[in-house]
Amino acid sequence: MPAAKVVVITGASAGVGRATARLFAREGANVVLLARGRAGLDAAAREVRDAGGEALVIPCDVADAPQVEAAADQAEEAFGPIDLWINNAMVTVFSPLKLLEPEEFRRVTDVCYHGAVYGTMAALRRMTPRDAGTVIQVGSALAFRGIPLQSAYCGSQFALRGFTEAVRSELIHESSRVHVGMVQLGAMNTPQFGWARSHLPYHPQPLPPIYQPEVAAEAIRHVAHHRRREIWVGKATAQTILGNRVAPWLLDHVLARKAWSGQQTDEPLEGGRTGNLFEPIDEDHGARGRFDAEASEHSVQLKASQHRHWLALGAAVAGVLAASGARRRTRRA
Repeated sequence: MPAAKVVVITGASAGVGRATARLFAREGANVVLLARGRAGLDAAAREVRDAGGEALVIPCDVADAPQVEAAADQAEEAFGPIDLWINNAMVTVFSPLKLLEPEEFRRVTDVCYHGAVYGTMAALRRMTPRDAGTVIQVGSALAFRGIPLQSAYCGSQFALRGFTEAVRSELIHESSRVHVGMVQLGAMNTPQFGWARSHLPYHPQPLPPIYQPEVAAEAIRHVAHHRRREIWVGKATAQTILGNRVAPWLLDHVLARKAWSGQQTDEPLEGGRTGNLFEPIDEDHGARGRFDAEASEHSVQLKASQHRHWLALGAAVAGVLAASGARRRTRRA
């Protein structure tokens, strides 16, 4: 697909959304920035303009369907038809289930799942009559494999994957040219680990290996331009998804041992943390979190996925050459 002219990004004030906004701005896009925190949105808008794009800031809680619908109206009034809608907003609670309150679980579901549902609805109401446009769901390896201490988030990701597959099939049934893609992320160095609600005794961290948010942004851009159905980001994401297909029972035990301590640093978190679950922490946190030293700016697995056709062609050519060489050796013998 050609460069998108109008791009809507939810969760755009920080992390992956912020990095993605900069990337599309460098292509000259008009970028509509949705999130709850005004300070982060305004800073993201400045970065978009500095990168060569135009920005529209819309404070919005994606868990509120009328707010999302109104934001879509504002986007098209300002810039025209939406070409690309990216559902990226998320919250989480780091906690064993026994310490979670029902309203905490519900809020994670409302933002991570219902927020993407409402965003998809708003986008498709505008895209399907034009028979053009792309919706991208920013998901996770945790849409395929649940891990301890994030039951609410894992549940929302499983739901989002099922929803996306259903909607995609409906569009195919209608012979629609609107595309719905999904990006499954691994551990990202985003500010969420510094502001998410936590009931853990130690500061939460991403489960290594960790990637910078710009790696995720590049995957999102690739899905948008090449109309990919799905792309996985990071070696661990591929290993988790494929491993769960083969031996889910084994991962139950591996994650029970490694994912509990692996999601916590050695830094005590006295009394847990209220975080941004119900109210935004209205500061500019940028795209990256506190784990720069451990985070990679490149993913070999992602590059291989982006160039899978060339790799397949190379493998086929190598196979032909090997077979040809074997035949020549057989004749000489």
